[in-house]
This record gives sequence, structure tokens and C-alpha cells, in this order.
Amino acid sequence: MHCFDKLYKKTKPYLKKIKRKITPKSQVKVLLLTNRDSDNVGDQVIEATDISLISTVMKNLGLHRWEYEIISKAVSFVSQGYLKNRNPKLLEPAEKAIRNCDIVVFGGAPMFNYMYQNFYERTAVTIEIAQKYQKPVFFSAIGLEHYDEQNKKCQRLKKALNLDCVKMITTRDDFEMLQKYKEKESLYIDKVADPAVHTCTVFRKFWIQKKPGRKKKIGIFILREGGFTDNKIPFSKEEAIAFWTKVIEIVKQRGYDYEILTSGHFSDEAFVDRLVREYGFPLSKCVFNMNTPEYLISKIADCDGVISCRLHPSIISFSLDVPSVGIMWNAKVKGFYDSIGYGNRVFDVIQEKPEELVDRLELAMKEGIQKDETYLMSIYQSLFTVMKEQIKKNSNASPYPYRKMVSKMVCFKGTSRGEKEEKIKRKFRRVYAKYNKVADSK
Repeated sequence: MHCFDKLYKKTKPYLKKIKRKITPKSQVKVLLLTNRDSDNVGDQVIEATDISLISTVMKNLGLHRWEYEIISKAVSFVSQGYLKNRNPKLLEPAEKAIRNCDIVVFGGAPMFNYMYQNFYERTAVTIEIAQKYQKPVFFSAIGLEHYDEQNKKCQRLKKALNLDCVKMITTRDDFEMLQKYKEKESLYIDKVADPAVHTCTVFRKFWIQKKPGRKKKIGIFILREGGFTDNKIPFSKEEAIAFWTKVIEIVKQRGYDYEILTSGHFSDEAFVDRLVREYGFPLSKCVFNMNTPEYLISKIADCDGVISCRLHPSIISFSLDVPSVGIMWNAKVKGFYDSIGYGNRVFDVIQEKPEELVDRLELAMKEGIQKDETYLMSIYQSLFTVMKEQIKKNSNASPYPYRKMVSKMVCFKGTSRGEKEEKIKRKFRRVYAKYNKVADSK
């Protein structure tokens, strides 16, 4: 346990007494909105690293632990029910949360997605509530989707993003695309690192030491059935199955151990299950029930190399110094590898062969990983700048240097039993909803 956490644990009862004596107005309340209720564990890593980054900014600004509160909620607090029937009563939880906070931070995640998800509308509604109550809104390291001047959903989002309450938008993806969303001159925009590049610090107590003398292991992260075609890449289920079969054959021929994994999305796990049941993939090599961030991180830390379709296994691998190759199914994959200086570690399933994928991974494993501290610091510096403006405008504080920032970051404590049960329940309910939809279509 980090020394700060030990001290806080010992003094927590006393801090609670002090906190009760402080008037609510003296405490800075930050409402953090992420995709924390997603099956995709990468989104839970984003939440944990965002909390640690914001906490570090508060320390940097001279605030004590009891002088601020980070209230973490899922962006889905603007409910699906409200989006369907616009009943204002269903919006009351979101209204209350925003009314009672001082700052709204959208942390990571695909908050702009409109092509086949409804994040864009939840985001727009949230901004409109913040505008109503005059609360500043910061978007930090947001994932972007294709900008379309003719698409009504895209333009609905753009209009909301240019309301007065929105002070900052930073992206981990395509900065040129982000520029297309900007209309008001005062809106600060930038390209920054994804918060998960700090996984190695925030999840440091969940690293696994590799056993000496064992075979080198390759982690292979599979994408759901239809993941390529939904993103306009003509790579069918049958082609994907043949591809993964060949990749595993080559990995084995070259003397590596391997595991087939997902980052937790039930549709990814369903595809892995199909590979086992219908195509003879060995169950013993497949990892199911990926439900907590610490489990995902321990699995990646145990690998010597990673092949991944999903973005966050690649980002976490980078943070943990595990070389990886990203498979292109979405432009954000190439965007990340370009950002870290390894644009050559991206693979095109249409243009290239499985042998080339394994060759590329072996070269990456030989070369290792070099990190640019300026890039790693970018997300922290952007958060520090805008929060200082809102909280301590006249402060002389400047951002911590990289090493000091890392030493101040709070470690993730772990998923409690209750939290884990809640995650599993949400995941099963999504599976039930999918089953009911299929059943109703018959």
C-alpha cells in the first residue's frame, strides 16, 4: 500500500469529523463522468486513472483530501428511458448531480459516438444541464468518431459542445477531426495522452512477476463478431476465424505459449466461446470472465507480447512495458500507435498476412518500448491548467514535474466484492437484453 494511502486509512475517522465541520461550499466537488458501467474493462481503467490524475491536480493546487470530492458516475445517468420518451422525471438524478457539483469532467471514453451508439445524445443532454446551472465542463482525452457535416446527430453534438459552459476538449485521437467540432474562439482544444498510459503507476500493486524459465507468452485479444464489418472493414466472421486460427498456429510453431483474451465486453467473450465450441480452440487457452481492471492488468503484465484489436489492451501494454501490435478495425488504433512513436506496430487484416503480424510482434519484443515523458504528462498538464483557472485562478502553483507527479498519484485499491457483483450483474443483464431482442425477432 502506498504511504499516502496508509496515512489516510489511519486518519480517516478523524478526517470525517473535520469534514462535517466544513461547510459544503468550501469543498470542491468534481463530477467525473466516464463509461465506468461498460463491460469493457478498459473503461474502468480510464475511470481509476482519471480519479488518480484529478486527485494529483488537487494536491498540486494545495488542496487537502477533505477539501475536495470526486463523485464518479457513469455517463448513462442520462438514462436510456429518458432518451426514448423524454420524461423529465427520468432526468432528475442527472440534474441533481450536476446542480450539486462545481466542475463536470468527461473522462476518456467514446462520448462523441453517434454512428451506432447513442453516447452523443447523452453527452449533449448533460452539457445542456450544465449550461442551465452554469457549471464548467471539461472533456479530457475523449475518443472521437468520424465528423460528418451532413449528419444531424453529429451536428447536434457540435452545437452542444460550443455552449458557453464547455471550457476544454482534449482528445487522445485525431486532433484535426476535433478542430472541426470547434466554433467558439474561447474553447481550448488539444491532443493528449489517454489516462490509461498511467496504468503502471495507478495499478502498481497488481503487477505479476513473470515466472523465471517459462516459455514466453503472447496475449491475443479478440474482437467481437461483426466488429470489423460494423466499422466498414470487409472482414467477415469466417475470415476472422481463419485468421485467428493461422495466427495461433504460427505463434505455437515459433515456440511461444499464448492466451486468447478479451477486455471484458460480453460480445467479445461470446465470440471466443464460439471459437471454442464450434471451431476447436482449446478452452484451457481462453480467458473468460474479465470483469475487473486489476484482473486485466495482471493478465497483460504476465505477457511478453500482446496482439490486440481493442485499444485499451494496447495502451495498458504500453504502460506496463509489454510490446504490442494493434490490429486496425478503427482509426483510433493507428492514432494511438502514431502518438507513442510506433506507427509501424499496426496491422491491416485486409492488406497483410498472419505471418507478417507475428513477425512484427517479434520485432517489437526485440526493440522494446521507449516513452516520451512530455506525451505522458500532456493529459495531466491540460487538467491542471483548466482546474487551476476554476479553483485557484490567482495561485502561483505550476504543474508537478513528471517524476513528482508519478510519486503523488494515488494507487487503485482494488474492486470490492460488492462492486464486482454489481459489474457481473450489469454484464448478465446486457446478455439477457440481447437474448430477448433475438427472441422477439423470431
